[in-house]
Amino acid sequence: MTVPQVFVLLVLAIPLTLVFLDRLREDVAAMGMAAMLGAAQYLGMGVLGKAHSPDEAGKALAGFGTPEVITLMSLFILTYALDKFGLTRWLAGRLLAIGGASERRLIGLFALTGALLSLFMNTLAAGALLLPGALEASRRTGVKPSKLLIPVAYGTMLGGAATYLTTANIVVSSLLPLADPPQESLSIFAFTPTGGLVAIAGLVFLYLFGSRLLPDREPPEFEQRYSVGSQELADTYQLEERLWEMKILPSSTQLINHRIEDTPIGSEFGLTVPAVRREGVLMSAEGAGRLQADDVLVVIGREDRVQLLAQMGARVIQQRDDEPHEIQTPGMVLTEILIPPRSSLQGKTLRDVTFRAKYGFMGVALWRDNRSYRTDVGKTLLRPGDSLLLIGPNEKVAQLKNQQEFVVTQSTGAEMALNHTKVGVTLAIVVTALATMFAGVPVELAMFAAAALLLLTRLLTPEEAYQAVKWRAIFLIAGTIAVSTAMVETGLAQLIGNDVVHLVEPFGAMGVIAGAYLMSALLTQVMGGQISPLVVGPIAISAAIRLDVNPQAVAVVTAIAGSVSFITPLSHPVNILMIAPANYQFRDFVKSGWVLTVVCFIALMIAVPLFWQL
Repeated sequence: MTVPQVFVLLVLAIPLTLVFLDRLREDVAAMGMAAMLGAAQYLGMGVLGKAHSPDEAGKALAGFGTPEVITLMSLFILTYALDKFGLTRWLAGRLLAIGGASERRLIGLFALTGALLSLFMNTLAAGALLLPGALEASRRTGVKPSKLLIPVAYGTMLGGAATYLTTANIVVSSLLPLADPPQESLSIFAFTPTGGLVAIAGLVFLYLFGSRLLPDREPPEFEQRYSVGSQELADTYQLEERLWEMKILPSSTQLINHRIEDTPIGSEFGLTVPAVRREGVLMSAEGAGRLQADDVLVVIGREDRVQLLAQMGARVIQQRDDEPHEIQTPGMVLTEILIPPRSSLQGKTLRDVTFRAKYGFMGVALWRDNRSYRTDVGKTLLRPGDSLLLIGPNEKVAQLKNQQEFVVTQSTGAEMALNHTKVGVTLAIVVTALATMFAGVPVELAMFAAAALLLLTRLLTPEEAYQAVKWRAIFLIAGTIAVSTAMVETGLAQLIGNDVVHLVEPFGAMGVIAGAYLMSALLTQVMGGQISPLVVGPIAISAAIRLDVNPQAVAVVTAIAGSVSFITPLSHPVNILMIAPANYQFRDFVKSGWVLTVVCFIALMIAVPLFWQL
């Protein structure tokens, strides 16, 4: 190996190892790799172009301007609009209505719904959209969440294999023009026949055999008692046990004429004040402004902390047992969120990230290890799997649901009703974009124009458009494209590809196909389906060119393998998302995933010669 090749290998291996050890976020790793390659090229090492060519260092950032990244950004905006106006939730609701109480039917239904949604939207977003519905179906039918949530995850990945409009597939298409010699990018329907057959095989398998392979595991105690109303949410988090009403005495100079956030109530005592009653009217703590004498504070927290507040001039009011406490003021709703693995909130507190200022919601209680914590909620370091009960304005629930650092699993606010007019206009824009693609307009231009039309027609605001884009995915792809460029420019992809050729050459074209699938599937288990194609893609494409095998077919196989590898939770973030609500263990994915991976491999080996004439 040459020095540049070794350098590229280290730039790739070290950050990915840190990602695997959960010491570094994948998007940060990607940007770090791009920065190191750009710096090395600028300093004279030939990793992105010829040696001693500092002008070539700009290739490290070229990923941000690729057609694939523009397509993905536009796709995020389009799917956000469809969700905003209620189409995706309406569709999911209609499909769920026919599920009944049959375990097999529900498994097949949730897998199919996930697949259909992921044809048009981000895989993780489709999984997050169906998660609350699956939990609700479990509560109504008695079918355990462990029987439904893996099918949701697997279904979304199967659907993603059949469409160009998914991250891994767009990424692999972007690698073809970078090959030596450059190859033609994939068309928008390149994945549909092959991925469609694989998806159908996988969905049929889940319907027929999923019930036997999926674990029959008791859900966490939290999920067993979880319900949808505001009182039920309050009961679930056992708020009544730590709920107090305290009247501010006229002598309390430490509270009167002060805003709640300017007092030590939250910062020092760790108490939460979601509401204030003034002259018999209950109002939000934020709306109360400066406190007045005789105000009644609704306080959540431990008794010893409440006594500290009493020392500041607030008297505890005793209530009758049959008189419930009120915390939900008009316009305010209770909402629960789940912290997924690799969230930016992990290891931080709500106060660290200024959660209330950013989203308008305050933390009321935290559920962890089958226990509710109602004191120091804003000062507790968050962990993956934590559930938080929040209170905030109803109009901000939609914004909360579009975040990728946590998942809204339930809200007592009203769901967005289907807006027929706006859905119709949005669908017309999307269909027009698809029609122009059929007419030969580049995919990225058609998608970008459709996203721009949503803004020009004011169906979306610019702020919503920026919010809709999953910037974490964008930076991941843009950064790792530089790594793929370096692998080709330094000859590292060809070097490894030559070794692959020696292994698969005796088996011909189908040997290359099988090798590409197995390499991508194996790496996906440890580094995820969004990253593994960027590593395997240049190698597999190089091997295909060397053996005169259709590189487009190999690229399709590489991408699909990154989508349909189900053996470990690490293979895709949507798998990780399902662990806590269903109480899954690592072996649950292994037991069901390895068989489904084999089924998809067999279907792929049938589909490729059928549709690609190999």
